[in-house]
Amino acid sequence: QVQLAESGGGLVQAGGSLRLSCAASGRTFTDAYTMAWFRQAPGKEREFVASIVWRGGSRYSAVYSDPAKGRFAISGDNAKKTVYLQMDSLKPEDTAVYYCAARDGGITFRQEFSYAYWGQGTQVTVSS
Repeated sequence: QVQLAESGGGLVQAGGSLRLSCAASGRTFTDAYTMAWFRQAPGKEREFVASIVWRGGSRYSAVYSDPAKGRFAISGDNAKKTVYLQMDSLKPEDTAVYYCAARDGGITFRQEFSYAYWGQGTQVTVSS
């Protein structure tokens, strides 16, 4: 089993920045794997934010949702099995619980059912 632990959430003013981290532990991934960030705002469904694919120990690709493009950046450390989400120019509508997710296989999926492993989530609140 893979365990995911997020950190870095908090309260920030609009226009500010936050950096989320997610560390994977437990069994090691296969050679290719995907780690992603989703978020769920109050009263809304969980939605895809960004993902990163690793193949053969190297970063292969990164994908972003439209709201995240240009403001968020996903990165990671393959050796540490850690993924980061740098969020800049935050808006009140970014307020949500942010979840880290992971799957074996080097293909990005935007659907949450494609991910077998999930963290507990970390709250991000952006005040206006």
